[in-house]
Amino acid sequence: MTSGNNTMTNDTLLKVEHLSMKFGGLMAINDFSFEAKRGEITALIGPNGAGKTTVFNCITGFYKPTMGMITMFQKNGRQHLLERLPDFEITKKAKVARTFQNIRLFSGLTVLENLLVAQHNALMKASGYTILGLLGLPAYKRAAEAAIEKAKYWLEKADLIDRADDPAGDLPYGAQRRLEIARAMCTGPELLCLDEPAAGLNPKESLALNTLLRSIRDEGTSLLLIEHDMSVVMEISDHVVVLEYGQKISDGTPDHVKNDPKVIAAYLGVEDEELDDAIHEVEAVSGGKN
Repeated sequence: MTSGNNTMTNDTLLKVEHLSMKFGGLMAINDFSFEAKRGEITALIGPNGAGKTTVFNCITGFYKPTMGMITMFQKNGRQHLLERLPDFEITKKAKVARTFQNIRLFSGLTVLENLLVAQHNALMKASGYTILGLLGLPAYKRAAEAAIEKAKYWLEKADLIDRADDPAGDLPYGAQRRLEIARAMCTGPELLCLDEPAAGLNPKESLALNTLLRSIRDEGTSLLLIEHDMSVVMEISDHVVVLEYGQKISDGTPDHVKNDPKVIAAYLGVEDEELDDAIHEVEAVSGGKN
């Protein structure tokens, strides 16, 4: 292995190799490989039915892939083969958190309580699994105070601190999206996976979301997101991977991907026989350079 490859590997947070997922006779994902770099926002895009959520479900342990390896490289030097871990250990040990297309908040709990629930494991451990908490010992009190401080920190980042005592279900839709992301951050992930975080947001809410996602990246958590809103993808992503019918058709910077004839064809529904013409047109405009 060359020194250049070693450098690339050191920057790699998540490595997906030859991933395939078959449901009966349907091959949803076919020999799919990509890398997500540490300190970057990587977007996974593609037309409806391309297999994006299936890839997410394999990474986060909801599905066990038919074939392939998914390796998480942590800051402490540990490596985890995610396809071999149950979903709760992917969150706990490998430090991977996710959100879903459909918001899954505890709507009857307050905004603050939703973020404390995310720290349940740490609080239970500090409580000695109840008895130390009941006794009110100092170690548990310190853990409880730290959990509240962490929750307040992420409420500030998500611009929700003024709603801390309100029921989560009373928040506007965009604020609920940010709360769900803040709750995921309270688990201390190294990789945050977001499934269509901008879905249903108005332009003002999308702007607030972009600000939050950039701040998460800038603080050292890498992001992997599925998104249909191309304005969000092109504005905040460092790296874009494009799927079509379960296979990768493009992989690179946002500028590279948005000018890739295969991506244009996939999104515009261009027939296969028209793709060569589209490629020739792009090459003509760029002077034949690839």
